[in-house]
Amino acid sequence: MSKLVIVGTVAFDAIETPFGKTDKILGGAATFIGLSASHFDIDATLVSVVGGDFPQEYLDLLANKKLDTSGIEIVKDGKTFFWSGRYHNDMNSRDTLVTELNTLADFNPVVPKNYVDADIVMLGNLHPLVQASVLDQMTVKPKLVILDTMNFWMDCALDDLLNVIKRIDVITINDEEARQLTGEYSLVVAARKIHEMGPKYVVIKKGEHGALLFNNDNVFCAPALPLEEVFDPTGAGDTFAGGFAGYLAKTKDISFENMKNAVIYGSTLASFCVEKFGTERMQHLSRKEVEKRLLQFKQLTQFEIQLT
Repeated sequence: MSKLVIVGTVAFDAIETPFGKTDKILGGAATFIGLSASHFDIDATLVSVVGGDFPQEYLDLLANKKLDTSGIEIVKDGKTFFWSGRYHNDMNSRDTLVTELNTLADFNPVVPKNYVDADIVMLGNLHPLVQASVLDQMTVKPKLVILDTMNFWMDCALDDLLNVIKRIDVITINDEEARQLTGEYSLVVAARKIHEMGPKYVVIKKGEHGALLFNNDNVFCAPALPLEEVFDPTGAGDTFAGGFAGYLAKTKDISFENMKNAVIYGSTLASFCVEKFGTERMQHLSRKEVEKRLLQFKQLTQFEIQLT
């Protein structure tokens, strides 16, 4: 069974959208990635940190999804990372209202001993030095290292980010971040420049407009499933990354052709994530629902044409 290391935040979120608002609920990049990856028969561990205020029921929920939680450090006298945000009517933009790093401020990740030889490492959005420290702990070079990042680190830790980007195989970022990282408006040119930084594969997420996968001269474009309403987009990108990484770990095939399937799986799972607040939809998602939506994706994109 393939091993997958997932590094990122396990956190509290408070969210406000045009559809309503929540108090503190379960969130965090590693949480969304893990819940998504749990749909595949793999051995996955979460590496993160929480405070003594983090409910045992949330840890049990993750464990019940067959996610190893031994890598989640619990700082008993500390508080869990907290983020609060408000989305605008178009759901593509949001305002951050509160960010409390709490235990995350001093987080030194420790990969559990039985995962230091993992096949795939998924580096969720964290400080690049934290991401690099995880790679330093691996005793065997992983078959695939996937990194997610954001414009915040480009603003305040660019050199550290560029150093860790040299060590990875796949980067997943959104279109705005790809343009900021490269200074190029064309995503094709931006992807080429990111290739030159180190990654063999570049995944550019475009929200409701799907995702692009680049590998040198090869390009694959996956649509997003048209949804009647998006309830809460929080964690959709992380859910995409979890589906992408989980599928590749399950199939043990990291070719460009198989990554196309991984992108579709990631997009499918992300389409569920946005249907309810936070992780609620992902907590109760069944295999049958996923398979049914995969068929919808296939019908959406498959066609035959006769050239005249």
